[in-house]
Amino acid sequence: MHRITGLNVSQIRKDFPNLHVEVQGKPLVYLDNAATAFKPQTVIDAIAAHYRTETSNVHRGVHFLSEQATARFEQARDKVRDFIRARKSCEIVFTRGTTEAINLVAYSYGRHFLNKGDEIIISEMEHHSNIVPWQILCEEKGCVLKVIPFNDEGELDLEAFKRLVSPRTRFVSVVYISNSLGTINPIRKIIQTAHQCKAPVFIDAAQAVSHHKIDVQELDCDFLAFSGHKLFGPTGVGVLYGKEEFLEKMPPFHGGGDMISSVTFEKTTYNTLPYKFEAGTPHVAGVIGLGAAMDYVQSVGFEDMTAYEKELLDYGTKALSGIAGLRLIGTAKEKAAILSFIVSGIHAHDIGTLVNDEGVAIRTGHHCTQPVMRHFGIPATSRASLAFYNTKEEIDKLVEAVLKTKDVFR
Repeated sequence: MHRITGLNVSQIRKDFPNLHVEVQGKPLVYLDNAATAFKPQTVIDAIAAHYRTETSNVHRGVHFLSEQATARFEQARDKVRDFIRARKSCEIVFTRGTTEAINLVAYSYGRHFLNKGDEIIISEMEHHSNIVPWQILCEEKGCVLKVIPFNDEGELDLEAFKRLVSPRTRFVSVVYISNSLGTINPIRKIIQTAHQCKAPVFIDAAQAVSHHKIDVQELDCDFLAFSGHKLFGPTGVGVLYGKEEFLEKMPPFHGGGDMISSVTFEKTTYNTLPYKFEAGTPHVAGVIGLGAAMDYVQSVGFEDMTAYEKELLDYGTKALSGIAGLRLIGTAKEKAAILSFIVSGIHAHDIGTLVNDEGVAIRTGHHCTQPVMRHFGIPATSRASLAFYNTKEEIDKLVEAVLKTKDVFR
């Protein structure tokens, strides 16, 4: 696919069939990209082509279809390696998504290398998926969970983090970009501080992967995970990156087919990396679709996408800030294209319902970040999350819909 010169948003929008549906008889304005992103036609075509002409399992057959499917599956792994600048393809493990990747590391690394009294550090702005697995581990192993606080702008307190680090710090797991605040965290500084006490670092990049170019070698993170569906790819497929030296010493997460080398009733030996973590039949079509999504993103160009989304964020911030009684939640200096807000006297769910009547799709609720809501003393926010196929005109429609909602509650 040829690279698009600049960012021709009108042309890009033609690549996404879902952008052209109607809601309530009005053109859809889709501003819920932090929940899941739409898929370009090339991704849909890649998945359909697999089911149409290449349906087969991978790594198991010598017939043509199996070899063809295996080749495309492993090509996608190589694409992920290059996309995040990993050293080797064996450091790329396919999962069902970020949630499973976090649980995999909590289980396979945490249960075997962390002990009673060891400390795990996360942040106050984590998604529940990066809280609950560590809580379960702490309950089982007697570890201690510590939390980095953030200020009222939604910025992590790095000085507090440094104070939390101790000789018992054994693991750090933090989000790259907050899904409810949009904050871009200072990941490099966090990793450097953690490594001073030799603690491995896990990065939840579920939101970052579609907004920021990721280089795991430059970051020097030990683990990183993301989900395909937030990168304009299919649901049900995700990626765990892990440094080879960590993955090698970790035991498998699941047992079953393809993750073994030899099985007897006396002993089982395990497959090499990354296959010892990929038990059973994988989501072959999903992995192929993820590879196609990465091809598409690279054809558009990350630099152009990031610059355009920054324009949208600035425009949306100014537009929403002009609404009387509206308060933005999450005003960090470094932000991705996420706009969470509350409106005085109106519940977030009412806002979501009424703007939907105008064809505008946003997310309302706690966004799987209840500690964030408690920090601000609110039950929920309305969240508009933007992608490079959105427009300023769509932000204007959101503003109009919010103003109409306010009129209803006068």
